[in-house]
Amino acid sequence: MEDDSECLMMIVIVQSQDMDEAQSSLEKLDIAITRLPSVGGFLGLRNATFLIGLQSAKKQQVLDALHQTCRQRVEYIAVPLESAPLPLPTPTAVTVGGATIFSINVEHLEVL
Repeated sequence: MEDDSECLMMIVIVQSQDMDEAQSSLEKLDIAITRLPSVGGFLGLRNATFLIGLQSAKKQQVLDALHQTCRQRVEYIAVPLESAPLPLPTPTAVTVGGATIFSINVEHLEVL
């Protein structure tokens, strides 16, 4: 089946705590996804990368589902104090999570 209407490829990076619920909500919308395991570069936390091919008309539905299922969290990392005589780590709050979404226009989508 070929479809030449406006299509998108969405690349969505989701934190591990949200990935199952996000995938389930997209599947309920009859959105086919490919889920790839991935790891974040800054904190090295596990996450998932979703590859989603869809018609542009469904973009807002996907965004709404991701907004409802993916949320930001505060994680604490240990950072050593530079001026301390002993290397005592200080917990520092870092905001992680939510979803990082890339949308790419696609000239041609073919579903077999």
